[in-house]
Amino acid sequence: MLYRIITLVGGIVFVGVLYGLIWLLCRKFLQRHQVTEDLNDRATSLATWTFTGVCLGLMLVVFGAFVLGPWAFYRTARAQGVPLSDGATVWWGFGLVTLALALTAAGFAGFLWVVGVF
Repeated sequence: MLYRIITLVGGIVFVGVLYGLIWLLCRKFLQRHQVTEDLNDRATSLATWTFTGVCLGLMLVVFGAFVLGPWAFYRTARAQGVPLSDGATVWWGFGLVTLALALTAAGFAGFLWVVGVF
């Protein structure tokens, strides 16, 4: 029973880690494209919508995260006026989502290994 509680708490923590990684990567994306005005607010908006797309995609179909996440990233980046082509924005979103999910999955797998699930 204790392992289940530890695993549940760890899962909740890693959801927060996923959002944090997406926020950090969105902030770096905006900085790279010379967006400096209201950087934290814009990064939060971009990360929130991207995270929402990823979560909905994970709930519907696991691979939907790689469709809805970049789509939400693209729509929000376009609304913020990031000076980048449409195709490049979609690819940035796909890369951002893939990197954040890979790092979070690796961290959670390591956590499960430490707890003794594997």
